[in-house]
Amino acid sequence: MIISLAAYFIVMLGIGLYAYKQSTADVSGYMLGGRSLSPAVAALSAGASDMSGWLLMGLPGAMYLFGLSKVWIAIGLVLGAWANYFLVAPRLRVYTEKANDSITIPDYFANRFADNKNILRVISAIVIIVFFTLYTSSGVVAGGKLFENSFQMSYETGLYVTTGVVVLYTLFGGFLAVSLTDFVQGCIMFISLLAVPVATYMMLEQPVMDTLANARYDLLLSSPKETEIHALNMLDWFAGGSTIAIISAMAWGLGYFGQPHIIVRFMSVRSVKDMPTMRRIGMSWMTLSAIGAVLTGLFGAAYMIENQMLIDDKETIFLVLSELIFHPLIAGFLLAAILAAIMSTISSQLLVCSSSLTEDFYKIYLNRSASQTELVLVGRISVLLVALFAIYLAYDRDSSILDLVSNAWAGFGAAFGPLVLLSLYWKRMNLQGAISGMVVGAGTVLVWIYAPITINGESLSSIIYEIIPGFILSSIAIVVVSLSTPPPSKEITQLFDEVEGSLA
Repeated sequence: MIISLAAYFIVMLGIGLYAYKQSTADVSGYMLGGRSLSPAVAALSAGASDMSGWLLMGLPGAMYLFGLSKVWIAIGLVLGAWANYFLVAPRLRVYTEKANDSITIPDYFANRFADNKNILRVISAIVIIVFFTLYTSSGVVAGGKLFENSFQMSYETGLYVTTGVVVLYTLFGGFLAVSLTDFVQGCIMFISLLAVPVATYMMLEQPVMDTLANARYDLLLSSPKETEIHALNMLDWFAGGSTIAIISAMAWGLGYFGQPHIIVRFMSVRSVKDMPTMRRIGMSWMTLSAIGAVLTGLFGAAYMIENQMLIDDKETIFLVLSELIFHPLIAGFLLAAILAAIMSTISSQLLVCSSSLTEDFYKIYLNRSASQTELVLVGRISVLLVALFAIYLAYDRDSSILDLVSNAWAGFGAAFGPLVLLSLYWKRMNLQGAISGMVVGAGTVLVWIYAPITINGESLSSIIYEIIPGFILSSIAIVVVSLSTPPPSKEITQLFDEVEGSLA
């Protein structure tokens, strides 16, 4: 296992060194790879950076605990990703290039709405840094759990090993290193998410449907010494779930429109003509990977019930199955898949945070005349600072990976999702509407998660996923404020028409 993981780390660092020699001469090359990615690299990079540790740990853990009632999350995400490729990808690729060659999402917002006072740019950069630091910490937590469970290292050591390797190749190779490593990591994740459920299924002695249909709750979730047996409807898609609960699960798909680390891949592909190929590759990868994650949780539950085995942390079911079923050399490769999922997302998030700190704070407020070399150096320092703060947050070892991802996902989805969609399709939208929508979306999510408000003893977040009210209220704010304030300038509408003409 150590040999496999060591080989994986060496390959990742080697890619970082290659990228360092290829494309870090200027800030565009460092932050966006010079808009030169092939559709295959862009697609798998988007998928790998999207599907982080939650795909191999969070989602299988949820399926293990609750059965098919949690499959709605996967369905919502697949539908959301498909809509993102159709509605956002082509237009964003063209718009960001024509809007003064925008390198970051805040940069695009500022150019799209002529934000000369940088109000929108700063607010969006703050949203990115706050929510991505939380998001990044979820990946660091996953890395700590991986090394603790598989190598009997301390949880803290796992945090530093995981983050250290990511920081090294991101620090030096920039966006190209992140995208190329994501491509390799996406391939590893894909193979592993097909291999583990297939091998687990082959190891089962009883029909999996029968085992899950008669699942004993005490064998699956608690001590086998307990005598009370609960009914667990593992195969019921609607078990314990109201219509609102199902809508909340599927609403994860709304988040795609506002995820900076994903939609930035659309900006980096070499041509808008490559979008259909990128979409086909990306959606095939994602659909099969999501199915593999769902089956890993279900088949893992059947395997544990059949063998009367227990695991303390249900989010480690993929780890446990890898070590129980496979030869150590293969198990090491499968553990590398989890690291791949974790590291691909961390690296993307670090780079987006770095680009915001560099382009939207340092260059705007500290040194407008900074050279390209200076900006790249600042970007690298920013990567290190954000990584250190994410490690600090990850010291709370009881953090749930899925919960951390859920909060950050909702924050971005509500703050940026309506803003991105309407900015690409509605000419009448103006700067005031954009600012209002972002503030209302982010604020609603934060209130929904952290405000001490309960209804019948339940928190707002447990009643309905916060991305739903956040997305709706943000959209309303954008439309109402835009229509209540003066229309955008002639230059802005001309730019919109130019983009429309390019896409026609």
